[in-house]
Amino acid sequence: MVRVLVLHGPNLNLLGSRETSVYGAMTLDAINGNIAVLGNELGVTVDIRQSNHEGELVTWIQQARGDYDGIVINPAAYTHTSVAIRDALAAVDIPAVEVHLSNIHRREEFRHHSYISAVTLAQISGFGPTGYLLALRGLSEYLAAHAEGASPAPGPESGGHSEKLRAS
Repeated sequence: MVRVLVLHGPNLNLLGSRETSVYGAMTLDAINGNIAVLGNELGVTVDIRQSNHEGELVTWIQQARGDYDGIVINPAAYTHTSVAIRDALAAVDIPAVEVHLSNIHRREEFRHHSYISAVTLAQISGFGPTGYLLALRGLSEYLAAHAEGASPAPGPESGGHSEKLRAS
């Protein structure tokens, strides 16, 4: 069975009460519930974790090697600052999708750059909680195609470019 690690970064534990005009009113527990339901529908085992600590996220990424087939990650604020998370994702060589609830490219200038996107298959931003479901579905399809020997979508490991999907 396909196994996917879903990682939520700092402050996402406050969803539902934190800046609802930007991040919406859905709680992290509700988002996780939706991810688990879709995982079940897709036949994907999901392990969902959240941390406010960069080192813990790095450790989980490193430990994923050999145990998980893919990673869905919302690095939150670490998107714009963490070379360590970027390097961990590159080191484990596990297909990953970066997710953001808001469209980071329509926000403050410092949020426009992602250290993470260069080492992921895709970046999904601006669709709110649905972005996680899009990421899981897309990653599941990618992993199924890759397992069947089909030519994978261009990604960082093949010298291609990661795809970005944004809602306005």
